[in-house]
Amino acid sequence: MQAILAVTIPFFALVLCGYLAAQRRVLPEAAIPGLNIFVLFFALPCLLFRFGASMPFGQLIDPVLIGIYALAAVLMVFFTVAATWRRGEAAHGVDLKNAAFGALVAAFPNTGFMGVPLLVALFGERAAGPVIGTVLIDLILTSTLCIAVAQLEEAHAHPHTSGIGSSVLRSLRSAMTNPLPWAIGLGAVFAATGLQFPGPIGQIVKMLADAATPVALFTIGAVLWRAGQHAHTRTPVRHYLPVALFKLVAHPLLVFSLGLLAQHAGLPVSPVGMTVLVLAAALPSASNVSLLAERYGADNGRVARIIMASTVLAFLSFSGLAWLLGAGGRH
Repeated sequence: MQAILAVTIPFFALVLCGYLAAQRRVLPEAAIPGLNIFVLFFALPCLLFRFGASMPFGQLIDPVLIGIYALAAVLMVFFTVAATWRRGEAAHGVDLKNAAFGALVAAFPNTGFMGVPLLVALFGERAAGPVIGTVLIDLILTSTLCIAVAQLEEAHAHPHTSGIGSSVLRSLRSAMTNPLPWAIGLGAVFAATGLQFPGPIGQIVKMLADAATPVALFTIGAVLWRAGQHAHTRTPVRHYLPVALFKLVAHPLLVFSLGLLAQHAGLPVSPVGMTVLVLAAALPSASNVSLLAERYGADNGRVARIIMASTVLAFLSFSGLAWLLGAGGRH
């Protein structure tokens, strides 16, 4: 456990630093979007490119692990929607749009900003392939599915202006403008062809990649504070805490169960890869989902509180699960 805490404490401490810096106005609120852009468009793509370029394609993309994680994501989305959606926003439920965004935070862990560096720190570079696969699934499948579900009521009410097909296409276009999948793909091309950047460009990529982890973690905390400041509603605990627990307990348990079923079915499931997948699912919710909720007119106050609760609780739940799975002795 000591070895795991030696990794997780600095990671979560940097998130706390970002939150406190924003809360105390040491970091101006106007600077937070710039930090987010630096991580998303510069530092993190370079980090993912380096991982993609450093391993064979077969290690980067494992179809069995991707299939397990994708099925778990779909099941989590429909389970969370079914558990939280009540027609007419009944006292113990929310409308379909907010149920869908709750499902997105329940099924979309913070693998990009937190999961990739954290799991690589725990397992070494062999964790990069499985966790990068989860990034692709969440960016392309999970987010597209949830946004499409969120638009169902609007599409039904205005079938000539907001059809489901157009919602799915908009979501896919948004995923395709995200630089992370392209960075992973470019890294895979470099790995397959043996290409290398010229020395100075390679050094720039390395410097940006080295900045990704600390700045991303600091940014998570700042974004969490900002999301709370821009929340439009005060959300009852019963509307956000269960979803945070779905994220931290139900999601990794579902991934683990599907992995066991795949093993019993005779599929080649990598033990280390499966452990990485379960721990990726046990990460807190992706902080940037609050920005998506704001963009699509969902209850960003509820989404922000789910993300905050999952992030605070994940320090104990993630560390405990990593210890149970023996992560500290696998590096």
